[in-house]
Amino acid sequence: MTGKTLLYGLAAGAAGVAAMTLAEKLEQLFTKRPNSSVPAHTLAKLLKLPPKPDSERLGLNWTMHWGQGIVLGAARALLAERGVRGPIGSFLFLNLRLLNDQVLENATGAGALPWTWPRDEQAIDLIHKGIYAFTAGALLDRLIPNPDPAPVPRKGWTVGKKA
Repeated sequence: MTGKTLLYGLAAGAAGVAAMTLAEKLEQLFTKRPNSSVPAHTLAKLLKLPPKPDSERLGLNWTMHWGQGIVLGAARALLAERGVRGPIGSFLFLNLRLLNDQVLENATGAGALPWTWPRDEQAIDLIHKGIYAFTAGALLDRLIPNPDPAPVPRKGWTVGKKA
């Protein structure tokens, strides 16, 4: 990965987090869902910080929220650089983002396994992380040249007809 690709990844990660955060704030206007403090709890446990009330952890919350998204943008940049692009690249990246969250949150004991969440919370998380992943991916697919844009020739098929 080149330095330019890394910088593009970090910038696209930041743009993805910005889009996700905007979507979260708009959604919260309608659903009245409170802010999550899980990012702050996760980072506090990773850093072995003493317990504090959630009201005193806004900085930690934003650091984890923005930090994860920005840093993970480098992974999507690497995918784009290696030809894993478009909606499939962004879908794979979405899963990487979800996996990253769940590993950190559950390894530290700060979160709960997603299948134990209410269904609306599961859907909201998937939508917001999808906004993040597809925003970062769309930017990176435009910024980073495709290493081999020519499709691989192969014999096609049609349903109901012999190949």
